[in-house]
Amino acid sequence: MRFSHRLVVAAGLFALSAAWLRLHAAGIKGESGGLHAARVPVAFDILPGMPPVLDPGNMYAANGPGMLSATVKNDPYRVYVPNSKSDTVDIIDPNTYKIVGHFDLPKHRKGLLEPQHVVPSWDLRKLWVAQDLGDQLTMIDPATGKQGETIHVDDPYNMYYTPDGKYAIVMAEREKRIDFRDAQTMKVVNRVPVGCAGVNHADFTPDGRYMIATCEFSSEIIKVDVANQKVLAHLKLEPRGMPQDCRLSPDGKVFYIANMDADGVHVIDGNAFRQIAFIRTGKGAHGEYFSRDAKYMYVSNRGEGSVSLIDLATRKVATKWVIPGGGSPDMGGVSIDGKKLWLSGRYNGEVYVFDTSNGNLLARIKVGKDPHGLCVWPQPGRYSLGHTGNMR
Repeated sequence: MRFSHRLVVAAGLFALSAAWLRLHAAGIKGESGGLHAARVPVAFDILPGMPPVLDPGNMYAANGPGMLSATVKNDPYRVYVPNSKSDTVDIIDPNTYKIVGHFDLPKHRKGLLEPQHVVPSWDLRKLWVAQDLGDQLTMIDPATGKQGETIHVDDPYNMYYTPDGKYAIVMAEREKRIDFRDAQTMKVVNRVPVGCAGVNHADFTPDGRYMIATCEFSSEIIKVDVANQKVLAHLKLEPRGMPQDCRLSPDGKVFYIANMDADGVHVIDGNAFRQIAFIRTGKGAHGEYFSRDAKYMYVSNRGEGSVSLIDLATRKVATKWVIPGGGSPDMGGVSIDGKKLWLSGRYNGEVYVFDTSNGNLLARIKVGKDPHGLCVWPQPGRYSLGHTGNMR
């Protein structure tokens, strides 16, 4: 057809303009409350329905200091701490370091519920307390900070969301599978056997089409086709150990896998699905979080009471923060302004707050027994991929 090329170009420009308008309407705000200059979305072969990639050089371009979306800007600023051996949630005011709320999780059978992580939903309107031994999720309303409904879900050790927001992915660790559930109704759509032991943490490729997940008890990772909901490949890690947190690098080129027994971080080429390096950080490397400027990754070394900072430009440890008197830093998150790092003290019944400018310990707050995947809320970003706030 004579004018087909022009029509295709015009359609492409219209699509980009429409996406820009959607971003503008979403109102990503900074600390001053003003609207940030919207970036033109990148032409990227992404998973259909996934929000556009703003900057292929920084997958966390929407996660800068103070960049709260209009959806969460009025939510109370709180830190939600699941205490896995107390079956409780403590709520901390991060401005005062005081516990301002507390609730017991509803029991429906004998034994521990074992709350593991507080997980923000894709649309940012719910926080779910995942309780693997209790086979349930308890909702927290982030607009009020109040406890909500509890629903039955098989073995929710951890939970993620597909980048298009259609499905919640339950990491059913003891069942050796991942369950795709409707993100709104939480009804099971597909149960996927993983063929490995201890599947628990994950992250997604820049295009959202694949998920890399860790298998803690078989020292391997898996690659999952998100659209077709099936495991494509397994990769054994070297050195062997217990892989934990998994995060996509800001430049989208590699995945970082913390290994608790190998005391460091694997660097994985997600496309080729092969290991390209290993970075030693400290004993019990466990959680991974990025600085708001996307220049550093904070790695919690649970076995030695320290946090290592990996310079993402060099992929080397730049410095290490040691907790005075020791501790067991686990999972957590970075403050809205990026000036503080919050981590649970898994075996010390406390929460740590670090000054990210110098590594000084600002506070250690006593909470319940065995605090685990705490969630700092709200967080900058457009949508949540799950865990304790993997935002993009």
